[in-house]
Formats: sequence, C-alpha cells, structure tokens
Amino acid sequence: MAVKLKKLKDQVLVITGASSGIGLVTARQAAKAGTRLVLAARSEKALRQLTGEINQAGGRAVYVVADVSQQDDVRRIARVAVQEFGHFDTWVNDAGVSIYGKLEEIPVEDMRQLFETNLWGLVYGSLEAAKHLKQRGGAIINVGSILSESTAILQSIYSASKHAVKGFTDGLRMELAMDEAPISVTLIKPAAIDTPYPQHAKNYMDREPQHAPPAYSPDIVASAILHCAETPEREITVGGGGRMMMTMASLTPRLLDKFMENVFAKQEKSSRPPRPRRENGLDHAAGTLQERGSYPGHTRETSVYTAATLNPLLTVALVGSGVALATSLLRKG
Repeated sequence: MAVKLKKLKDQVLVITGASSGIGLVTARQAAKAGTRLVLAARSEKALRQLTGEINQAGGRAVYVVADVSQQDDVRRIARVAVQEFGHFDTWVNDAGVSIYGKLEEIPVEDMRQLFETNLWGLVYGSLEAAKHLKQRGGAIINVGSILSESTAILQSIYSASKHAVKGFTDGLRMELAMDEAPISVTLIKPAAIDTPYPQHAKNYMDREPQHAPPAYSPDIVASAILHCAETPEREITVGGGGRMMMTMASLTPRLLDKFMENVFAKQEKSSRPPRPRRENGLDHAAGTLQERGSYPGHTRETSVYTAATLNPLLTVALVGSGVALATSLLRKG
C-alpha cells in the first residue's frame, strides 16, 4: 500500500524527549510550520514552559509528563493525543541518554537503565504508534545515531543501544510493509550534535565529557525529522563527518579502531574536572529547556551532505558539478 503523508500544517505530531536538544528544536520548528503538537518528557516544568511558549505564539501544543521506559506512560501519551486532537499522524521517538566510561567500570544497573530508555522506550512508542497509524497512515521516526553503524569508544553501551534501535526499526519497517500498512518508518542517524547530550550523560570518566569534532547544529537534525514527517524515507544520516565514520566502520574497521583508541578517546574528554555523578540525565529529568550544549569548537550550522540527501535535485547538481570539474582538470592535464 502506498504511503501518503500530510503536510506539516495538517498534522498532529508526537515528540518524546521534547524538553531538550533535538526534541526541543524539532518541536519549535514544527510549531512554526503550523503542526499541532503532543510533547512528552519527564520534566513537567520544562514541558509547561515549552507548551506555553508555543501556544502564546499562536500554535497548538499539549504536554504529557512521561518516562518512556514505562510502557503505561507511553500508552498515556497516545491517549492524550487522541483525547486532545482525535488522532496523531507522526510519532517521533527521540528520548535518549548516554553513559561515558569504560565498560568494566559502569554498573550493569546503569547499562540496563540506559537500554530501558533508549531501546525499550523507543519500542513502546513505535508499537503504540503502529497500532494507531495502521488505520489512517502516517510516519514513525526513530532517532538512532551514526553509532547505530559504528561504536564510539567510552560510549560503548550507548552505541550498543543504538545498534539495537536500528535492528528493531529495520524489522518493524519490513513487517509493516509485509502487512501493507500505510506507515513510513524512518531511522535518523545524527553525528555529534551540539546539544546537552554530554552534560546529561552519566559520567564515569576522570574528566567532563565533550563531543569529539565535528559537531553539528540540532537544527539540521530537526529539519531532517520534519522532512521525513512529510516525505517517506528509509534512513537519513545527519552530517558528512558521521557519514565518513560509518564508511570507515564498513570499509576499514581496524583503522577506525585505532583512531578511536588513539585519538577519539582523548577528544571526548574536556580539560574540566567531572561534575558530581549524581547530576545526570539517566537518573534525573532536566528541569530547564536547553537546545545547545557546551561544545568548545565551531558548531557546523549546515551540512551539504545532509542537504543533498534530502534534496535529490541538489544531489544531481553536486554530482554534475563534480563531473564537470573532473573533466576540466583532465583536459588541462
């Protein structure tokens, strides 16, 4: 069955992890496009502030205080969407958290809790969305990572959870297609994004964590998510640097291992001493709205690679320009 998605201005969109980073930026972008929103996160204070901001600007948003690691909470998100708007059209699973440190030094209980949010929260959301969307059509958009395809040293358990997210998402897509359900299932794979991700992570390293370069703006990810809410896509990688890392993982895995061990592991550590470990997003909800993190380098506000992925005409133009340049150089040679 063909999948037909509505324009954003005609949609009701559910976003988990809506109170910070990618989820927050996506909510604000969607509101500007006229999308009606159901926003979910653990912090009522942050959600109240965000929905107030959107509604006062002329948009329409409601919020649900929910911990996606609890299936009943996820079911409640869907119930509120139906009660307030009669339905929903797109469900974005964005909630997630990370842990920094060596695997042997991280308690297994923390690893399990990370999977409860990053994997099981996404599973609950995807299945709840599929149940509703089978009748009317729509989109399920899961936020994975370039670490769905590779592994970042000292973020190994996070990487493992994102590998699992990809496996689940691919399986769900195939099963829904087999059933001819009118649902688009997309995996978004961001590179390092300048959000509070390192600050919210639980840290077992001897220094405060930070992103290794390059880091990209969360606006690029939000634009990719909203593109996929209107246009069925299988996967979107955000950031050319991330595409390069995935290519290395596929073609030169041992070289990537050495890079991780000798370079990346150092780049992940800032010069700052670690904050108290109790200050983390694994165990506690962040109470304030925050789009950006504290990335010390230059944040890339655009990505030519991602823009080309989202715009086939731009891809053709770039390829054509490359061919023309190569031809010119050959003639000069």
